[in-house]
Amino acid sequence: MSRHLAFAAVMVLFGCHAEFNAGPGAFGSASGGEASSGAPSSSTSSTTLAPTSSTTTTSTSDEASTATSEPHVTTGGLLPDFGDVAPVGCQGKLDIIFAISTHHTMEPYQSRLIAAFPEFVKALEEELGGFDLHVLVTDSSYTWSMDDCSLCKDPADCDPNGVPELCGAKIDECDYTLGAGETFASELGSSGRRCKLAGGNRYITDEEPDLLAAFDCLGRVGYNSSTPVAFDSILAAVDRPLIETGVELNGPGGCNEGFLRDDALLLLVVIQTMYDQKSAGGPYQWSKAIYEVKGGDRDAVFGLAIITDGDVSPSVCFPGEPAGPSHRIRLFMDDYLEHGRLESICAPSYGPFFKETAAQLAPLCNKFIPR
Repeated sequence: MSRHLAFAAVMVLFGCHAEFNAGPGAFGSASGGEASSGAPSSSTSSTTLAPTSSTTTTSTSDEASTATSEPHVTTGGLLPDFGDVAPVGCQGKLDIIFAISTHHTMEPYQSRLIAAFPEFVKALEEELGGFDLHVLVTDSSYTWSMDDCSLCKDPADCDPNGVPELCGAKIDECDYTLGAGETFASELGSSGRRCKLAGGNRYITDEEPDLLAAFDCLGRVGYNSSTPVAFDSILAAVDRPLIETGVELNGPGGCNEGFLRDDALLLLVVIQTMYDQKSAGGPYQWSKAIYEVKGGDRDAVFGLAIITDGDVSPSVCFPGEPAGPSHRIRLFMDDYLEHGRLESICAPSYGPFFKETAAQLAPLCNKFIPR
C-alpha cells in the first residue's frame, strides 16, 4: 500500500481534527516608538524614502507550487507513527532574517522596529500556539569600524579611550562578512558592544534566556553607514549569492552555522528608507534564489518589507506628492513573492504590521511539509 493510501486509511480510522499547538510562551507587549516620520524631500531619485500600510499578497507568476507531492495536511495533534511520511506542519519553527539598513536616514525608524518586536513575539504565541525561532540580523553591509571610540558601550568589548577604527575591539572574520549574523554593531546609535548570544551563535535561538533583550541588542545596528544592499546580504545569509563568493555561511564552521533549517518556514524582514538599487540582479533573480533554499516550495517563504512609499500615491511619507520611480523591493514583494507584505516605514507604529504577518504565517505553518 502506498504511503498516501496508508495515510488516508489511518485518517479514516482515527480522525484528524486536532488543532496544532506547539506549547505556551510568556512574552509581553511593548509600547510604540516615536511618531516622527523623518521623511526626506520629495525627490524621485534613489534616495527617496517606505510603502503604504496596506496589505499586499500578490504574484504574477502562473506557475503552480513546486511543493512536494506529499499532501498538504492542515491538521495536527496526536497522530500515529506513519514511518517515513513527512511530519505535519512547521511545528512553530520559523527562521527569520532581519535586514536592517544603517543608512543615515534610519535614526527614527530603528527604535520603532525594536518597540514592535515584543508585539510580534506575542502575536506568534497567539497564532502558532508556541514557536521555535531562529532570528538573524544583518545590517546589509560588510564593514566594521568605530569612528568614535566613545560609542563603545562596554569596556569588556572595546576601549572607549582607544584609537579608531577598532577602538581595541576584538573583531573576527565574520564581522567583515556580508550576510553573517550581526553581533557587534559599531555605528552611531548602535548597541556599541558585542551581543553575547546563547550557544555562541550569531543568531537568536530558543536557548536564549531573554529573547527581547537579545533582539534589542542585535536590532540596534545604528545609522550613518553605507548605502544598504539588502538582497545581496539576504542571499549571502542563505548561501545563494548571485555573485559567487566561495563562502558557505550555514555549513559546518560557517558564520551562520545551523541557522537555516529544512523543517522551518523562512521569513524575510527588510526595513530601510532607501531604494535597493545596488544589490546584484533583480526581483526575479532574488525570488528564484530564495525559493531554491526551500526546495521550490513557494508557501515556505514569507516577506515583510517596511520601506519607503515614495514610489506610490497616496504616500504616507510624502502626502500630496506624485509617485516617484518604481521600487525594486516593491516589485519583488508584489510580483515575484507568493506571500509578501509591503508597509510604510513612515507609519507611527510597526506593531500592527507584525501582528498581521503572524496571522498570515499560521496557515502556512499548518500545511508546511518539510523537505
